[in-house]
Amino acid sequence: MGQMATLARARKWAQVLGGLLGLSLTGLGEAVWAYCPAELPERIEAIVERADIGPARLGIVVEAEPGQALYRRDADKLFLPASVMKLLTTAAALERLGPDFSVRTSVYAQATENGHRLYVVGRGDPTFDSQRLAALAQQVAAGGITRGTLLAGYDGYFPGRLVHPNWEWEDVLAGYGASANGLILNENALRLTLYPTQVGQPLRVEWQDPSQARFWRVENTSRTVAVGQPSTADIGRDWGQPILQVFGTLAADYGADRFAIAITQPGQHFMQQFRQQLQQVGVNSVSPQLVSGLPSDLSEIAAVQSPPLSQWLPVVNQRSQNLYAEALLKALGQTAAAPVEDATVQGTAVVQAVLKNLGIESAYQMADGSGLSRHNLVTPQTLVDVLQAMARHPHGDIYRRSLAVAGQQGTLRRRFLDTPAQGRLQGKTGYLSNNRSLAGYLQPAGHPPVVFSILINNSPASARATRQLIDAVVLELAQLHACP
Repeated sequence: MGQMATLARARKWAQVLGGLLGLSLTGLGEAVWAYCPAELPERIEAIVERADIGPARLGIVVEAEPGQALYRRDADKLFLPASVMKLLTTAAALERLGPDFSVRTSVYAQATENGHRLYVVGRGDPTFDSQRLAALAQQVAAGGITRGTLLAGYDGYFPGRLVHPNWEWEDVLAGYGASANGLILNENALRLTLYPTQVGQPLRVEWQDPSQARFWRVENTSRTVAVGQPSTADIGRDWGQPILQVFGTLAADYGADRFAIAITQPGQHFMQQFRQQLQQVGVNSVSPQLVSGLPSDLSEIAAVQSPPLSQWLPVVNQRSQNLYAEALLKALGQTAAAPVEDATVQGTAVVQAVLKNLGIESAYQMADGSGLSRHNLVTPQTLVDVLQAMARHPHGDIYRRSLAVAGQQGTLRRRFLDTPAQGRLQGKTGYLSNNRSLAGYLQPAGHPPVVFSILINNSPASARATRQLIDAVVLELAQLHACP
């Protein structure tokens, strides 16, 4: 049975790879395409030639041991990395902050004749959610406080601009482009779902948190269209006011269409939600406000600690969550010895210094921690050097476990199914329009582990076509065999 299953599996992924390369591959057994490393350059070049990448740029590095290149193509040229930039951010974070690093959100009190002045201090906890907010409010109530004569939030823990100056406008307003500040709540995004109704009627808008509906005005010009008609529904928002625009169409049989939008004033939103939580536990307060400084005579009365970095690092590298990466970069900036004027700018300097100490030369340009900025640049060799350094790092296992796994979890969970790469590839994906990347660790069945990076820039081809090219190269790597 085992031999038959292996053969069936081999034939299935042969069909997959054949589809990627436009080939007909049949009659394959257990030793499918096992080949020596010396053949790798010719095989990869054949894939690239068949793919006909046109004006696109392609960079590839494949290494076994550090410095032992099995294949290099434009290895030292700069490419736009997209989300594989997170590999640099998380490597520096594990080295500088350590796996036990966590973030504390506090409530301080100052007694008055009529009650207490309450000050909430956030320190950029990207994991902070409604459950933790409720716990914070319950601690305040448990301390015997029933009234807040002042409810203030300090949101200045990360100095500098809230919105990244190099992010595109459509990214800044989308949930994946939410900014990282001190008082973060639910990833600073609001989640909604659109549903078709009757043909000709507006789509139904459903909030994940129904209490948000009363804070927003919804301008709904969308329509439900007949089955088979194009589905183009989208959500926009006003930058300065709580106004949502729902537009476009959904076919009557489309089902749920989920969206996330960025909260553009996250500190104020946090404090509004905290006031609601306080009211639910019997603590009344005035309307919340944000303050630029704190009194010196405060006592901490409530606090919530984030999980350690080791537990939420997979959110960065498996889910490719941008806000987590940006909060991490700003936290790195806060470790600088000199006064910090902009946490993001200082964070990139810290990453460069940390990676240099790990032996990584500065063959990259870092503008943010997530890879969302089109100003990021990195060479394929730099990505492999980072992965090689972390493979030998004391926290290397934590780093590796934070990555997506082919056919199993994260952004690779639906890729490489039923192929020799399934379960053997741990990597980080990246995608921005016309640019795609993948870097990581691969354990071929018949060869020592390899480390690789593949970047495609400025491709006029579809996102599906560029992904197929990358996947075809990876499947070739999975067939490497250690030859005498």
